[in-house]
Amino acid sequence: MADQDTTHVTDDASGRRLSTREAADRLGVKPETVYAYVSRGQLTSRREPGGRGSTFDAKEVDALARRGGRREPSGSSGELAVRTGITLIDRDHCYFRGVDATELAAHYSYEEVAEWLWTGELRRGIRFTGPPDALSAARRAVQAMPAHSGPMDRLRVAVIAAAAADPLRFDLSEDAVLDTARSLIPTLVDALPPQAPQQPEAASLAPRLWSRLTSEPADAASLRVLDAALVLLIDHDLAASTLAVRVAASARAHPYAIVSAGFGALDGTLHGAASGLAHRMLLEVLERGSAAAVVADHLRAGRRVPGLGHPLYPGEDPRARALFGLLEDVAQAQPALQAARQVITTAARHTELHANVDLALAVLTVSAGMPAEAGETVFAIARTAGWIAHALEEYAERPLRMRPSGQYQGPRPPQPLP
Repeated sequence: MADQDTTHVTDDASGRRLSTREAADRLGVKPETVYAYVSRGQLTSRREPGGRGSTFDAKEVDALARRGGRREPSGSSGELAVRTGITLIDRDHCYFRGVDATELAAHYSYEEVAEWLWTGELRRGIRFTGPPDALSAARRAVQAMPAHSGPMDRLRVAVIAAAAADPLRFDLSEDAVLDTARSLIPTLVDALPPQAPQQPEAASLAPRLWSRLTSEPADAASLRVLDAALVLLIDHDLAASTLAVRVAASARAHPYAIVSAGFGALDGTLHGAASGLAHRMLLEVLERGSAAAVVADHLRAGRRVPGLGHPLYPGEDPRARALFGLLEDVAQAQPALQAARQVITTAARHTELHANVDLALAVLTVSAGMPAEAGETVFAIARTAGWIAHALEEYAERPLRMRPSGQYQGPRPPQPLP
């Protein structure tokens, strides 16, 4: 834990600064959760000259407590909790079925890890291919879209077209869902228009996706980073898109529909599109030659610095750490990698936040000449496998259990007819 200090730092009158421990005590949470509030933009931290850790404004902390911040983000506090055997996030580590995700990314391909996540069996060298009918329908639908459409727009259309081409999509037996998953993911990738010479459909998924995101040639080291990113982004507990998927699966929606639900929730700057903001920031740092100026602009405007902080990791995001390590071996990534490190160092003078996976993904997309939306595309393709895993779990549960009760706060009846 980066900051466990208990010292008092004063500003006095009613503006006394609180230490991390004092802020945690006032909110009734753990110190780690205080940093989660900072990363979400709910609290502002500041380093005092000569001080050991971050301090917080007492009034701001009290205001957060009044708004309902006094709670731990866990099922025990009344928040929705869902039993799952897929992902555990614990002490700055992410585990898939008990195995460290970074270790899986270091040793296996995306398709191998996806198959293992679904079935518990590791099939070395497995390759996913899309059925001709679904792929043809998806490509026709994508080709009919406006020229300015981005890759995520195309993915959303492709999954609907693939569903329409599958008359057996309502079969929710485990074998049928697995067959759908193995064919849908490559269909989504291969439906995207190529930006470079196409890879044969028998090739692994990473080079096929690369050729649809950039016209730049890919070396082995770059493809290794992309494949590792796909593995690391497969799942991340009950993220917003995953919860949407489980709600859809609870209503017994078919796999194509649950992926569409995931795409819908993914479409936001606080989730899948976050890497696009980091991508644009790195481009600006490279253009202006100064991370300090760019970070200062974000802080002056009251914006969060993209690519920093994660509510589930008080320390460094392990996925970012793994990708940064692999990016060291990519020659063309060095300028963007240096820019990212400058952002981290500069922002650390203001607040204690570490790099997250969005910043690492942005280094890859910037250095490969990919569009800003490429990171979200990688995220969406990768997470599709995790969504299928969650759907399989939810299909085994009682139907429609994801039906919370609303707390009505409107006018009390009876009211006059409007």
